[in-house]
Amino acid sequence: MQYRPRIVHAWLSAKEQFAATVAERDQLRRENAELKRQFDWMLGELRNVTEEFRALRMAVLARQKAEHELAALHRERETARAQAVERDPALPLN
Repeated sequence: MQYRPRIVHAWLSAKEQFAATVAERDQLRRENAELKRQFDWMLGELRNVTEEFRALRMAVLARQKAEHELAALHRERETARAQAVERDPALPLN
């Protein structure tokens, strides 16, 4: 009969450990669910930022193209002006 208190103590200790393990499992499940929710939100934010970045990049590329076209038009205008001017035969070429 001397083992009975040890068995009762071991049983109570095992029950406490099991309850603690179940509580920890439940807490980890709650934390996991919250982290999944945060991850899904971050994924959505990443998609939004990516879309905004693509739109901004397209705008920058369009602006750069317009700047290059404008520079080409200015060169063409200067060329046309230079060709329209009559050269004074009295002036040296250089």
